[in-house]
Amino acid sequence: MTAISHSSGDLIADRRADYARMLDEAGDHAAAAEVMEQAMALVPDWPAGLALLATYRENAGDVAAAIATLKKLDGEDAEDVFAASLKLAVLGAAEPPAHPPGRYVEALFDSYADHFDQALTERLEYNAPERLAALLAGSEGETRRFRLCADLGCGTGLSGAAFCKRVARLEGFDLSANMLAKAEEKVVYHHLAQADLLLAPEESGLFAPGLERRRADLVVAADVLMYLGALDSLMDNVASLIAPGGIFLFSVEDGGDAETFTLLPSLRYAHAFAYVEGMLSRAGFDLKSHERAALRKDAGEPVPGILFLAVRRLA
Repeated sequence: MTAISHSSGDLIADRRADYARMLDEAGDHAAAAEVMEQAMALVPDWPAGLALLATYRENAGDVAAAIATLKKLDGEDAEDVFAASLKLAVLGAAEPPAHPPGRYVEALFDSYADHFDQALTERLEYNAPERLAALLAGSEGETRRFRLCADLGCGTGLSGAAFCKRVARLEGFDLSANMLAKAEEKVVYHHLAQADLLLAPEESGLFAPGLERRRADLVVAADVLMYLGALDSLMDNVASLIAPGGIFLFSVEDGGDAETFTLLPSLRYAHAFAYVEGMLSRAGFDLKSHERAALRKDAGEPVPGILFLAVRRLA
């Protein structure tokens, strides 16, 4: 996952950073790091530059220097927009955080919004919404319609497009304003709003005035939980949102034999089946069906995932 690009404010430093990026993309990682060091000599406290320098040093095999750079970045980037905490954990220099920094996730998807659909569907063979729709059809039949579907982490609306014909009302929620703007262009949602699934229900944005609790009979979260880590807050929000007997349909990256969840080099989280099943049960859901499948490709390789369909208990 590449660092989010922001200008240093120094034209020469920006030009050297551009040259360093070209060297890194060409495979000359040591030279990229050297040129990036020259850029940083001009603007030593530039957070985006530190993130790039750490990447080039790691690519060149100098992990100790990459860690030192990330520690400096951690002190400069108060909101952790460049995810130094996650990167230090991946390199073994810090404990993995239970959640990713919210500003990192928001800024990441804000920057991806314009090219998100094309990148996912054409290059990464993303298919989670279609697979979830097929899992729902296999469990509930092709003709069942739902009163209200809440699409959590709706992004640009790929899930909305997959489910809109089965619901009377479709609501979409996402952390990224740019993603929501793209979702609005699809003209399938009746309501779109920013929401943070790591906050408590009353603070999350899911229950603004006029949006009642337990209003949804279908909640979908396609390719969302891998950006959350621990699932306590997510489950609290879904339990508050969904009506008794309602369906919670979602995907995770497969955490294999891990006890709970694992931070991956991609800076996403993978979740163990047993952990997810236990979290569902504690939140008042019964797991009805699941399926293992490749969700998309990453660096040319399939990303193993698990699809879940759970039902909210009646009492």
